Amino acid sequence: MHRAARNTAIALTAASALTLTACGGSGGTDTAADAEQTLTVWAMGTEGEKLVDVAKEYEKANANITVKVTPVGWDVAHQKLVAAAAAGKLPDVMQMGGSYLGEFADMDVLEPVDTKTVKKEDFFPAAWDQSTYDGEVYGVPWYVDTRVLYYRTDLAEKAGLDGPPKTMTELSEAASALQDKADTEWGLSIQPGGLDTVQSFYAFLYSHGGAILDDDSKPVVNSPEAVKALETYGGFFDKGLSEKSVRPGYDVTKDFNSGSVPMFFGGPWIMSLLDDNYPDIKGKWAVAPVPADQASVSMAGGSSLAISADSERKAAAKKFVSHLTDAKGQADWYERTKDLPANMTAWESGDLATDPSLKVWREQMETARANPSQPRWTEITSKVDTAIESVTQGKSSAKDALDKAQTEIEGLVQ
Repeated sequence: MHRAARNTAIALTAASALTLTACGGSGGTDTAADAEQTLTVWAMGTEGEKLVDVAKEYEKANANITVKVTPVGWDVAHQKLVAAAAAGKLPDVMQMGGSYLGEFADMDVLEPVDTKTVKKEDFFPAAWDQSTYDGEVYGVPWYVDTRVLYYRTDLAEKAGLDGPPKTMTELSEAASALQDKADTEWGLSIQPGGLDTVQSFYAFLYSHGGAILDDDSKPVVNSPEAVKALETYGGFFDKGLSEKSVRPGYDVTKDFNSGSVPMFFGGPWIMSLLDDNYPDIKGKWAVAPVPADQASVSMAGGSSLAISADSERKAAAKKFVSHLTDAKGQADWYERTKDLPANMTAWESGDLATDPSLKVWREQMETARANPSQPRWTEITSKVDTAIESVTQGKSSAKDALDKAQTEIEGLVQ
């Protein structure tokens, strides 16, 4: 148990929080899965809206179950979960973003997953790692997310490029060629600063062999590999290949459509946005793996499904989670949302098995790296955000910026 850490975390987040009422499955007698009951489920963003329809179909096949889905906006999700945990009123099932799980597992409010029935080998390794905290699994991977390189194939041809860049050196050369020969305003769109700049930096950091924390949770953000990664990242701004100032709410797809930006790193949902919003460039763009330094490694994102330790409907909750995360449920979820399945068997049929673009996503997920499950991960990454911005704005060297972040992060790691 992490009782002291849990109480500290909640006290910091909600000053008037009540002491949590239960720990690690002490929620009383569990209702049988075949009994008549109502499951409460919280899911975030678009997933919350889409899950309502899935729940209705699930109820038709399971007449004893009513599934009450509450969609929650990502902007208020963390606050709402913390308040519910403090009051002992978490839902039976909840969606856990990758940066959340470690925090709530540390509070002892999540039910450990039965790894005898939920098998590690069914899921992408990074998705499984993201659902693990302190050696225990607390969530079942639901969908995965990563970043790959989007590029305009027509502009690349005009620039004389033979396919997408395969290395970080080639990425810089391609950005220069696109500016010089295809008359693009920028060569590559990457985030210069602000909240979650680290999301844009992960592909550089991991592909250079760097990390924020090592496997023993020791800060290593100022390692030679990480410094080289930030030097590479900052080089795009130094050379005028990337824009130093990006307005809040910036939508890169608009500039990708116009040709002002010929390359950017993005997630899988952007493919549908481009097809729906910009049909004129269909067939003029493609996706490719993250260019490699030591290797081609991208970030692993996505969400898992967790069950409240206080739930009195754990049996039914586990059955519903299983329905959503087995191969059939994952394939159905992809068709509804285009969220990439975490269950690898779901990739063996339909478009997931045959679409060349989707093959890129699967291959990238196989090497993707999950962020460590740390209760204060958001605070930790904010220090990296600051370091990146100081470099992109020419205020600090990569080494000095990451030395400072290293010192600050050392006091945040648990």
